[in-house]
Amino acid sequence: MLLNSPSSPQPAGSSLTPAHSSVRRDPDAWRRLLGLVLGALVLWPLWRGAHIRPADLFDPANVQAMGHFLSGFLPPDVSPDFRDLLWQSTLQTLAIASCGMLGAWLLAVPLAYVVTAAARTRFTLHPFSRALLTILRGVPELVWALLFVRIFGLGPAAGVLALALTYGGMLAKVYADILESIPPQRALVLRHAGAPRSMALLYGLLPQASRELVSYTVYRWECAIRASVVMGFVGAGGLGQLMDQAMKMLDGGQAASILLAFMVLVLMADLVSLILRRWMDAPAQPRAWPIGWRTLVSLGVIGWGLVASYRFLELDPAPLWSADAAQSVQEFLTGFFPPDLSADWMRQIVKATWETLAMSVMGTLIAAVIGFGLALLRRQRGWMGAPLAVTLCNILRSVPEVVWATLTVLAAGLGAFAGTLALALHTAGVLGRLYGEALQNATPQPAQALRDSGAGGGMAFLYGTWPGVSAQLMSYTLYRWEMNIRMAAVLGFVGAGGLGQQLYVELSLFHQDRACTVIMAMLALSILVDGLSTWLRRRLV
Repeated sequence: MLLNSPSSPQPAGSSLTPAHSSVRRDPDAWRRLLGLVLGALVLWPLWRGAHIRPADLFDPANVQAMGHFLSGFLPPDVSPDFRDLLWQSTLQTLAIASCGMLGAWLLAVPLAYVVTAAARTRFTLHPFSRALLTILRGVPELVWALLFVRIFGLGPAAGVLALALTYGGMLAKVYADILESIPPQRALVLRHAGAPRSMALLYGLLPQASRELVSYTVYRWECAIRASVVMGFVGAGGLGQLMDQAMKMLDGGQAASILLAFMVLVLMADLVSLILRRWMDAPAQPRAWPIGWRTLVSLGVIGWGLVASYRFLELDPAPLWSADAAQSVQEFLTGFFPPDLSADWMRQIVKATWETLAMSVMGTLIAAVIGFGLALLRRQRGWMGAPLAVTLCNILRSVPEVVWATLTVLAAGLGAFAGTLALALHTAGVLGRLYGEALQNATPQPAQALRDSGAGGGMAFLYGTWPGVSAQLMSYTLYRWEMNIRMAAVLGFVGAGGLGQQLYVELSLFHQDRACTVIMAMLALSILVDGLSTWLRRRLV
């Protein structure tokens, strides 16, 4: 052993002091310091690009505006009329998320079948289908919702269609990746035996991939509930539209009631998701029927929920296929082409793109620091440990980024700094939960062995726990960065700077050719970050 235990016999003339000093001193301290210095040099332009000025949080005008608004949060508005309106909006949010996920699933299944290389006997590229998936998931759902509101008017239909398109692209990509990750031997045996590809997928791969596919679909449903609130800010109905009205009227009591309702809705969605995952993880029991009672109950509840959601929203798909709708779509989209590529406008686009990128990077990094602190707090005992950390994580991640942005704009003023703070607050709750679970599941033996050898708690964590979880934590952080770049592109809808603010202004002024350029920049930035994140995961994880 490199490290001697304190109880081990020492050779003559030896002392415990050198061993203990070597254990307590970090041998990689200089390398870590050099890494921090180089990281600071790289991040400094991004810090400036995000316009991070902590002093703005203490500006007397901002403090007064924030204090005045927050003082109105208590007591929450529980008047009978508003309570009924809040209940209807909550049900509408849940219905929009459920119907949107149904549309996304119906779109994702055939697209995933075409795109995936699973159960194929020869490689096929399918560039058109892959490009379609990139466009669907690259354009944020809030942008789709804004476009559909312009075409079809205010209401939940715009939110359902926006969710169906964006989440359809996300589900299709992940479904394809999951199917490709399953060992292909069974499917290939069926193909060589003469079975068509659809049957090889159904009987060779789907049984092994079903739990992961269902788990990811349920996770996306949780995300759809949050997204349905965000889309309400552009008139797509639900709690978001109600929150937008309360914010514009600076009615803190109504805003507090809406936030509480949304947090309860998100926690209930988490609970449903947890129950479904536990049912899926439960070992199969011997039974006479091929489908167990858990599956039947789940399918029954899902079917009832989808039918109830569809009827509650009173969706009528007929107008989507009418001549008037086709003409409206054509007239609206015609104004987007050709896009404005003038030199002055392109300079503004480049500046806003850099601002959006800086917001996403700095927001993710600040969130990673806060989330890591919450994860460490979760390891502590007592009510100031795990219960407090879990509560803070639930509060931070339950409030959508756009809602946080409406508050941070009051605290920091208009601009990218408010967007960075909004991303950091929401993402800190998400990463705090993920980091905490990763540290909780880490193997404790290496750290305990170092403590037994005389190492302190910090060294035991750095060399015993950290090597086993660092790759997973890095992967979580990069995945969240991919999601934050899309959200950073739309936070400008509430005044948080970047491409979103440009898009909102240009669409409000009916400058559709300029809006097209902004959407193209959003799509290009999303593709760039996805590729860079994938490359970093392969190199660092």
